[in-house]
Amino acid sequence: MVSSDVRRVVGDYVTLVRGTTYKGALVGKSGPALLGLGSIVPGGGFRTDFQTYGGDCPPELTLIPGDLYVSLKGATKDGKMIGSIARVPSFVTSGRITQDTVKLVFRDDPAPEDISYIHWVLRTPQYRAYCAGHAMGSAVVALSRSDFLKYPIPPASSATRVAVSLLDSIDNKIELNRRIAATLEEMGRTLFKNWFIDFNPVRAKAEGRPSGLPEVTAALFPDRLGEDGLPEGWSATADSIGLNIRQQILPTEVEPETPYVGLEHVERRKLALETVGRAEDVESHKAVFKRRDLLFGKLRPYFHKVAIAPVDGICSTDILVFRPQDGIPPAYLYFAFSADGFVAKASGAQEGTRMPRADWGFMRKQPMARPTPRVLAEFDNVVGPLIERILVAIEQIRTLTSIRDTLLLNLISGELRVKNPRNAVEAA
Repeated sequence: MVSSDVRRVVGDYVTLVRGTTYKGALVGKSGPALLGLGSIVPGGGFRTDFQTYGGDCPPELTLIPGDLYVSLKGATKDGKMIGSIARVPSFVTSGRITQDTVKLVFRDDPAPEDISYIHWVLRTPQYRAYCAGHAMGSAVVALSRSDFLKYPIPPASSATRVAVSLLDSIDNKIELNRRIAATLEEMGRTLFKNWFIDFNPVRAKAEGRPSGLPEVTAALFPDRLGEDGLPEGWSATADSIGLNIRQQILPTEVEPETPYVGLEHVERRKLALETVGRAEDVESHKAVFKRRDLLFGKLRPYFHKVAIAPVDGICSTDILVFRPQDGIPPAYLYFAFSADGFVAKASGAQEGTRMPRADWGFMRKQPMARPTPRVLAEFDNVVGPLIERILVAIEQIRTLTSIRDTLLLNLISGELRVKNPRNAVEAA
């Protein structure tokens, strides 16, 4: 379909179907993925912290794995969202576009590699520059349908087809690492909830029934709950678990390439932090964090943006930085402060109305279990390795993303600037 010798434009290959409005009350209900602005990474890509929708999903607005959709408008003045494209991944069985996104419907019956080629062309820096140069509006910028459809699709050469194949392989490997990290996080969260929120081993012991744990492990738990609902001897507050780090610095005081984390980089309900910005792109004071610190989004905390820092860097002051108190394993801090109940408490006492922020002065006083050192050590023996594997998956994603971005930079020219790119992908 994509000619090797004729230069065409997007509109030669696709038509656009615009989504419609939806009912906010049905967001989060069981149903297809809601494919609005929040499901697209600024600049291109699918966000894994998408919402679901329990309302109507007409066939013309429905997408399945492999389908492409685009945002022609942005929610902010910076224009990073306009023209951003996403491909529905394999783990999303169906999705529904919204009034902010359009579905790409191919005119013919294209081969999968042709769809991939157009997808990746619309992820290149050249395309992003085109979108920025054709942005319209002031308060909310947009890219017209006409300008989008006029974007030139260069002829596909044998070199670009090799690059597209590599880009698809990278995408698949990134997705595999994401799913591994998500599974490991769910395993750790399930054990944390069982032991330290539901207190099942304590309740089983109190009721004289088996807990399902090895006898040596079960013996470490108390046999009763106190009047405060916490296991006897475990009563504590949040500030005995996490230490709030308040060091700040100006971006000009660090190297330009120093990683920067804003709330836009942190996905909802996901400890793995995949993407970061750069210090040279931001201004004003920022908080300082170290690798393995916990980053807690305090602006609109009900968005549940809590993540493990995979590198040293700086972050928005709308992010609280935490480190474990002495004697607390990092894994315990991560799951304690990202638990639904704790985030809900942080959301329940917010400063401000239009832009509510969590108050550490309130959060720190919240009751929280602090198990004995032996119980904490047993938990860390099980869950600590899961955290390590999550961090490895994040590092592999970051490496693969770097290779992908290098390939995209040269996709249109057909020049591969990565030495032995396929070997680099397989080694990541």
